[in-house]
Amino acid sequence: MWNDIELLTSDDTGSGYLSVGSRSENGTALYQVNLLAKISSEKISLNPKIQACSLSDGFIIVADQSVILLDSVHRSLQLHLIFDTEVDVVGLCQGGAFLLVGERSGNVHLIHVTSEQTLLTNAFVEKANDEHRRTYQNLVIEKDGSNEAIENADLDTAKKLQGQIKSSFISTENYHALGCLNLVTGDLASETPVIIGGIGNCAFSKWEPDSSKKGMTVKNHIDAEIIKGAKKFQLIDNLLFILDTENVLSLWDVYTLTPIWNWPSLHIEEFLLTTEADSPSSVTWLSRLLHKHRFAEAESFAIQFGLDVELVYKVKSNDILETLALSPEDTSEQTKWQQLVDEAKETLHKIQDDEFVVNYCLKAQWITYETTQEMLNYAKARLLKKEDKLVPAYSDDLVEVLRAQAKLTTFYGAFGPEKFSGSAWIEFLNNKDDLKDIFLQLREGNLVCAQYLWLRHRANFQSRFDVKMLENLLNSISTPVSLQKLCPWLKNDVIPFVRRTVPEGQKDYQNTEEVGQLRTLVNNLQELITLHRKYNCRLSLSDFEKENATTIVFRMFDRVLAPELIPLVLEKSIRLYMREHDLQEEELLLLYIEDLLNRCSSKSTSLFDTAWEAKAMAVIGCLSDTDLIFDAVLKIMYVAVVPWSAAVEQLVKQHLEMDHPKVKLLQESYKLMEMKKLLRGYGIREVNLLNKEIMTVVRYILKQDVPSSLEDALKVAQGYRFSDDEIYSLRIIDLIDREQGEDCLLLLRSLPPVQAEKTAERVIIWARLALQEEPDDSKEDKAWRMSVAKTSVDILKLLCDIQKDYSDSALVANLRERCIKAHEVAQARQKPRSTPEPIAAEGTGLSTKSKLQGQALALQVPPQELEAELAFRALKDGNVRTALSKCRDLFKYHCSADTGRLLFLMCQKLCLMLANEVPMRAPEGLNLPSEVHNLACQAVTICSPDFLLDALELCKYTLTAVELSRQCHMDDCGILMQASFGTHKDPYEEWSYSDFFSEDGIVLESQMVLPVIYELISTLVPLAGDNLILPVIHSISTLLQNLQESSQWELALRFVVGSFGTCLQHSVSNFMNASLSEKLLGETTLVNSRHVVMELKEKSVTFIRGNATTLLHKVFNCRLVDLDLALGYCTLLPQKDVFENLWKLVDKAWQNYDKILAISLVGSQLASLYQEIDIGLQFRELSTDAQWGIRLGKLGISFQPVFRQHILTKKDLIKALVKNVDMDISLILEYCRTFQLDCDAALQLFIETLLHNTNVSQSQGDTNLASTKQQHSKLLAKAIEMVPLLTSTKDLVISLSGILRKLDPYDYEMIEVVLKVIERADEKITNININQFSLDTLYVSTAKHVFENNLKPKLLKLIPAKSSALMNREIAKITQTIESYLLSIVNPEWAVAIAITLTQDIPEGSFKMSSLKFCLYLAERWLENIPLQDETREKAQALLKKLHLQFRRSGTEAVLIAHKLNTGEYLRMIGKPAHLIVSLYEHPSISQRMQNSSGKDYPGENKTIFGSRKKYCFDSQLSDIENSTYSSFNFFILNILDIHAAAKEIAEVNEINLEKIWDMLLEKWLCPSTAPDVEPLELFELQEDEALQSPVLVLQTLGMRQLTFAHKTRALQCLLYLADKETIESLFKKPIEEVKSYLKCVTFLAVFETLNIPITYELFCNSPKEGMVKGLWKNHSHEPMAVRLITELCLEYNIYDLKLWNGLLQKLLGFNMNFLGSCNPQIILKQLEEHMSEGQLAGFSHQIRNLILNNVINKKEFGILAKTKYFQMLKLHMINANNITELVHYLANELR
Repeated sequence: MWNDIELLTSDDTGSGYLSVGSRSENGTALYQVNLLAKISSEKISLNPKIQACSLSDGFIIVADQSVILLDSVHRSLQLHLIFDTEVDVVGLCQGGAFLLVGERSGNVHLIHVTSEQTLLTNAFVEKANDEHRRTYQNLVIEKDGSNEAIENADLDTAKKLQGQIKSSFISTENYHALGCLNLVTGDLASETPVIIGGIGNCAFSKWEPDSSKKGMTVKNHIDAEIIKGAKKFQLIDNLLFILDTENVLSLWDVYTLTPIWNWPSLHIEEFLLTTEADSPSSVTWLSRLLHKHRFAEAESFAIQFGLDVELVYKVKSNDILETLALSPEDTSEQTKWQQLVDEAKETLHKIQDDEFVVNYCLKAQWITYETTQEMLNYAKARLLKKEDKLVPAYSDDLVEVLRAQAKLTTFYGAFGPEKFSGSAWIEFLNNKDDLKDIFLQLREGNLVCAQYLWLRHRANFQSRFDVKMLENLLNSISTPVSLQKLCPWLKNDVIPFVRRTVPEGQKDYQNTEEVGQLRTLVNNLQELITLHRKYNCRLSLSDFEKENATTIVFRMFDRVLAPELIPLVLEKSIRLYMREHDLQEEELLLLYIEDLLNRCSSKSTSLFDTAWEAKAMAVIGCLSDTDLIFDAVLKIMYVAVVPWSAAVEQLVKQHLEMDHPKVKLLQESYKLMEMKKLLRGYGIREVNLLNKEIMTVVRYILKQDVPSSLEDALKVAQGYRFSDDEIYSLRIIDLIDREQGEDCLLLLRSLPPVQAEKTAERVIIWARLALQEEPDDSKEDKAWRMSVAKTSVDILKLLCDIQKDYSDSALVANLRERCIKAHEVAQARQKPRSTPEPIAAEGTGLSTKSKLQGQALALQVPPQELEAELAFRALKDGNVRTALSKCRDLFKYHCSADTGRLLFLMCQKLCLMLANEVPMRAPEGLNLPSEVHNLACQAVTICSPDFLLDALELCKYTLTAVELSRQCHMDDCGILMQASFGTHKDPYEEWSYSDFFSEDGIVLESQMVLPVIYELISTLVPLAGDNLILPVIHSISTLLQNLQESSQWELALRFVVGSFGTCLQHSVSNFMNASLSEKLLGETTLVNSRHVVMELKEKSVTFIRGNATTLLHKVFNCRLVDLDLALGYCTLLPQKDVFENLWKLVDKAWQNYDKILAISLVGSQLASLYQEIDIGLQFRELSTDAQWGIRLGKLGISFQPVFRQHILTKKDLIKALVKNVDMDISLILEYCRTFQLDCDAALQLFIETLLHNTNVSQSQGDTNLASTKQQHSKLLAKAIEMVPLLTSTKDLVISLSGILRKLDPYDYEMIEVVLKVIERADEKITNININQFSLDTLYVSTAKHVFENNLKPKLLKLIPAKSSALMNREIAKITQTIESYLLSIVNPEWAVAIAITLTQDIPEGSFKMSSLKFCLYLAERWLENIPLQDETREKAQALLKKLHLQFRRSGTEAVLIAHKLNTGEYLRMIGKPAHLIVSLYEHPSISQRMQNSSGKDYPGENKTIFGSRKKYCFDSQLSDIENSTYSSFNFFILNILDIHAAAKEIAEVNEINLEKIWDMLLEKWLCPSTAPDVEPLELFELQEDEALQSPVLVLQTLGMRQLTFAHKTRALQCLLYLADKETIESLFKKPIEEVKSYLKCVTFLAVFETLNIPITYELFCNSPKEGMVKGLWKNHSHEPMAVRLITELCLEYNIYDLKLWNGLLQKLLGFNMNFLGSCNPQIILKQLEEHMSEGQLAGFSHQIRNLILNNVINKKEFGILAKTKYFQMLKLHMINANNITELVHYLANELR
């Protein structure tokens, strides 16, 4: 219930733009939105029915059952009523006194507004059946003569009228059957009382009261054919505006209902006609808009309603002026206020009021001088335009502007533009007293400014200048003014001026001393003011006179109370002061610290006042010179009160950790402070002690007998460089004095033997001296002596024991060292010297071990301890072999926890040595990383639990080192035995090259990665126990960078996961107990460590995801995809990203369905893991598509058109399937079942296609008679085989019946095939007549007779002989005769048939072409005479089509004959002219021309390595690339056979677009149908060139697809062949050498592509080629193409690795890849001589030399080397081979 009403009277007015007009015409009109009231309900209504209407007497709001009436100005609530049902219509009458309401129930109420009484209630209409349908659609209130009671507000009488109310129902069904839309009423007394609009038979109708005045009758109506329906009316006088249902507005005469005008082009949704009188508040709205500064809307509003738009501009200008006055004048806001100035200029241009503009320009506070000058010039120019040029006088406004300009010039000269501001300018402009400004400038010492103002304004005040003004002038002159500048001005200007104007004002001021003192005082005061205003430093005059510039800086620092504000104050003020006074900042800061310390240390209260410390340290923080910083810290240390405060302590420790020469001074001072602190604990304040005093202090400390006395005494002794044994002896003497003998012995036993011995000796000497003194015979003395003697004896006994033990242990240690030395010497002598030495070594080793065990037994030392010592000694000497042998023996014979610890430490030591690259001696072939890992594994198995975790960590990372080591060299598997040569894999290859993923990466450099990994191991498992993670970050980053640069992504992924886990583990272990960790490591270290781990986590997650994405690409690019591994990599990626990546891989896979199948299988499994049902279904559908793509691709059918398309589109491919005559029927049926297609439709289409293709090929003459019969037999068998597979044969029979009618009536064999298929389908044949055609007519016989006897013989003679004019005339005459006979045949079908029959016997040539043209004419004439509905028309059309085909075939054959290209291959392709043209462009003569061409620098030619090889012979594929490229693009330049002319004529005959064929050929040759998935690389941007327009155009078109490196190789080879050097360089903007280098690189990359090895151009160029080659050899040495690629790369980039070349040559021979024979022998021999004649490659040089010479001999190309220095080598080779005969014959022939 809507009962909560809130009237809003805050004048909250909004506005907007209302878009009107049709789709083609747009406009905007300003409207205003007034928020009148807010109405709410207690009960929530989901779909409230809201309506409102604004009437002249009030404003009504209806909400469901509630009616709210407001007054006409929307300010007060008049009435609020709630009814039983929803309210449909409301209205006011009698000037708003009465409210009329129509309810949904049908009741209509008349309510008096003031009293809220209901006068009348009546149900005129029954309630509608549908609750949502309104009962009342509209309410029209008209006044008549029976409402006097209502007019007079007579309520009683009005109530009586209720019974007199009459109602009548008017049905509009006959006119508006589909409903009424609107209604408009005129005066009831007029001729047009009511007009109703609706839809149905009529658009609108006019009604008037009938004669009884009780009903209404139709007076006129308009049919719906004129306008569709009327949905809105507006009646003005006799004009009726109608908006129809098609949104077209029209104007009608209301009396006659005739149209006057319409607006059909204007699409109108709603309209309202108003007059200006209807809108009395337009002015009010404008004021509101201006008040709200909405000037754009106000301008539009004023223009639209004809208001004063200039008012808008003036208000806007004033607003800009106010904004400018509030704008800051700094340069950072320049853009903003410049925009305001520009806006003001633009607005002033629109204002016509010159007075307003002038005042505006004068009074505005413009920001800059330039803007002020510009605005004054604008005002002046504007006034001058309107001034009368004939009148010499200026207007007041113009004079005011000129005066302002003069003042502006004065301001500029006096103060300059930099001091200009809006407020200063206005003040200067409005100032009428010019002398006031001059006095002010003089007082401030601005003499130049005052002089300028004096000169500019002197004329203004000359007449009123008097003595008082002169005194003010003199008094205004300030002390700092320079006399050198002041005197000339006074002399030359002021004094002459005064003499002229005020003679009595001359005086003589002689007191120069007082003036000087005054000047000094003024200067000081000015400096004080400057200090206060500029530097915020307040000083008294007396203090200021005592200071200088340096001490003033000190006072500035003193006034900073908070130390943390010192850097800010220094930056803002102090530094500026120091710069202005040329003070050195750093030195001055140090001086201030000294001054501060001196002042504080001189005060007695400073001992406990540490405020100066904070200030001094804050000043230190402002220093940058480290030397000065250390000096300052030292000064603070000397002065600071001991014990130091925490701040001083932290400051000193911070600088103690730095690397600086003065750190030693800090350390000494720190020790001194520690000493002070210690002594103060015992009440001693003096530190500078003499030696005697030191010992006194030590004795005093020991006498205190506190637990720390001994320790403190030792510290004092060490501080003053006394020995420890002196202190121990004093302590023991003190204990003896106290008769604590046992404590003496305990202390001695706790000391090291050497120190205990020295201490005991000192004590014994003291005891002896003490006992030698004269006794005093007292009991106490006697007892004391006894105690001393007893303790001395005990000490002597202890001393003897110590000396004995010490001598024994030294002896044992000496013997042990000699034993170890002897063992090392024995081992050195047992080094192997010959082949059988290992056995001898083993035998001697047993005796050595037995000796070692005996020595260990004698020394009472475990043998394993000596073995361990020997192992460490060997490792220290770099003898890795011995150390590892000892470790193996220990693990084998002494398997214990101690041995485990030894192996762990040995492994650690090895890692540290490898990290530091310490030289070591190791046997050849020893895999040291593997041995280190074995040591770590052995240590894990036997070590104690204390070492287990560290040993496991060591084991894990040494395994990583092993994996890295494997990537640093090639396996030895490349070197195979001679017996394994060939393409078959040996057993090693069978199990080595499995389906598991093996990443193609560049071979790592061991010297780069192994030290880094071992450095990381040494850091992670440190010797010193430091387990912080900060030092490992650098090693991790370095190693990762190396792995990334070498494309070792798999290894990098494992390394990142492992290293991050280790760092996280170490970090967590540090934070198990926060308080303990903080005490052990420090808060800063823990915070930094935590920060590093979090940062490492972010980087690791990012790297892992990026790495997994890269590895996914690599895995899916393999020929055999490791699906499990791919699935694992997918799980490393976020769920959303992984599916996006998989779909991107699918998009880029092109038609590589094997790759797509692998992706789909992985995607399906992944979707199953994530329970993504929809995604899993999509991948399963993709898998199905990929499988079919693979199967159909093998048949040469492209699945691409329907790949990943809707299942219904799969039927489109059936046409391609059935076109293959050899297509397997089961395959088609399986395809249909897979994609739920209609099998019957597919089989029927197959049968129809078979019949159609056979008929077409036969009609084209592609087969002879025998093959035709064989084909028919095969066709019939296949068709009959398919018929039983149909579930219904009805459609097939109907289709075959149609085909039968289209067959050639003479093709009986084909008709028989179709009939037998129909018969097999078991259906009746109807309406088929195959026994036609009669040839018995006179014209036919005559024509045949004339042709056979007269024309045909002449045509046969015409072929071999040259034609003559006479013979041509005879042939033409006979031809005309025969044509006349044929034209006389009445039956046009017969005429065509006999003409075709005769033409078949004519030989190929131009005459046959003419005959065929005549046949075409007859066929066209026949077709023209056949009615459209005649059945024979289709037959005639088929014949005409066949004739056109034959005409083209004959024309094509004639072209081939004319160009001598009529070979069997080309003649068989006559029926396929497009294919024929393609074949012509592949003519073998093109390749011959390319091979025979000379002087051309072919692309890809390599003259550096192994001579001028003509092409990169990586494999047959690249050979095809060049061959097809060279042989394909010759059609641009071919001269041997004019292929172009033949192709052009064939295209013209067959109406073929030759350019499209060219484009197709370009795409075919440049972009093969299949290509690997490699990202395209655009290196150069081609520019258009007419000579290269076709290939470039095609390349640009292909740019939308993915261009592979193979494509680029082909394209670039073509362009390099077609264009000369200058064209190429201008085209690519690169030198020709760079273009050829790029071609060489992409040619290599094309082979990488074929091998499914993804590599980019940048990676190829930047990678080390030797590492790349070795990486290829590791993973692809079993592939012939890869072996060829490796060989080419080695030759190209001068890689001569012995092991690699050994394997390469064997592989090349095994794969029969003897490609060196195609190279230039002379250059090959030269390369051998330069690069392979020495060292380890010399053996290969001999093999290759023999290979090349044998190739020359076999080809008998002796002339190649005849005139070179290698001819002698050839002769020797042939003599050694006993093959000299052929060479002798060659030389004999040459001599002839």
